[in-house]
Amino acid sequence: MTSDDMTLDASPPWLEVDALLDDPRTRIVVCCGSGGVGKTTTAAALGVRAAERGRKAVVLTIDPARRLAQSMGISELDNVPRQVKGVDETAGGELHAMMLDMKRTFDEIVEGHADPDRARAILENPFYQSLSAGFAGTQEYMAMEKLGQLRAGDEWDLIVVDTPPSRSALDFLDAPKRLGSFLDGKFIRVLMAPAKVGGRAGMKFLNVGMSMMTGTLSKLMGGQLLRDVQTFVAAMDTMFGGFRTRADATYRLLQAPGTAFLVVAAPERDALREAAYFVERLAAEQMPLAGLVLNRVHGSGAAQLSAERALAAAETLTEHAAEGADAENLEPPGIVDHHNGKAASGTAGGPSPAAATDQVAPTSASAAQLAAGLLRLHAERMQVLARERRTRDRFTALHPEVPVTEVAALPGDVHDLAGLRAIGDRLALNSAEAED
Repeated sequence: MTSDDMTLDASPPWLEVDALLDDPRTRIVVCCGSGGVGKTTTAAALGVRAAERGRKAVVLTIDPARRLAQSMGISELDNVPRQVKGVDETAGGELHAMMLDMKRTFDEIVEGHADPDRARAILENPFYQSLSAGFAGTQEYMAMEKLGQLRAGDEWDLIVVDTPPSRSALDFLDAPKRLGSFLDGKFIRVLMAPAKVGGRAGMKFLNVGMSMMTGTLSKLMGGQLLRDVQTFVAAMDTMFGGFRTRADATYRLLQAPGTAFLVVAAPERDALREAAYFVERLAAEQMPLAGLVLNRVHGSGAAQLSAERALAAAETLTEHAAEGADAENLEPPGIVDHHNGKAASGTAGGPSPAAATDQVAPTSASAAQLAAGLLRLHAERMQVLARERRTRDRFTALHPEVPVTEVAALPGDVHDLAGLRAIGDRLALNSAEAED
């Protein structure tokens, strides 16, 4: 037995996906991972499977690509949960889906926590419009806000979250802290001071205490932008504490036992390296990790035929085909002109026996070459399988306590509910095998 064979035999604990989805104590499932590993599809497939097993589920996606809406047969997703038609509801479940609109979510916060006049002043403020549309961390913060709103509403017994695509791991967890730090920071507090003092004293403070800073900021930001920021800060004064409070509450919600994090990765070195970082970071933040979803894993129906044996057989077939072709060229029909330069004769039923012999040899050689090509393709597939398994085993050696489920690669893209069901079946396949 080779070292590769020993590696292939290593098996991590299986992730019991159906048990996780069926548990009424599981209220939030967060799919996280690096970009391009299938988080959105995994989240959607989990939502479909949970709904068809009796859960009242909602899938919240933060992915700007609208693949989720297309696969669920919804013309468009927005900031309001939409029911997904075509889901089997015989078990009593149902499925809704929505895509985060971070500006609309920010607007809802303002409208819900300020009187109409102040809310209008904030919503029309140019700095607020810029902040709500693209400030660093706003999307992730608003995802946390929306998650908190969905959970507080208690309308769904399972919320599946597709975290934002990001190159930086776990921005979803970091953003509320960063935005809260910005809103509570020294710069904001300095800008708030004149509004808090008020009247002439406030203007005096602004003119004297901030003269040097405003001069510098005016050069960097522009005088109008600085005034917009000051107006925004004055209007938002009473709301700043609420941002931090809600962020802290949602953060604690993510640490609660009813939440389960699923790290999604492809069976590739870089993706699993990121997955390892996610696992370690979740542990450091005391977030409940349910397991790893290893997505787009390749398989073979003839795994008992190793790459080495397939290549050896292909080489043998190629040699025999070449030998057969050489031998055919040496036989009389191949080197003797039976017709003295005249056109080959034939019979009423077809070509002469000599011509028929000429046709058989190339056919046999072509069959051998085709078989050899297929064997080489199989060898390449087996090499891919071995490489994926070794990569997975390196991860499980570092984190042997993390349950894993493997999702076999589909032949095409997922674009409808049937495809999502197929992904859901593959997510739970390992659990079924483990029970057997």
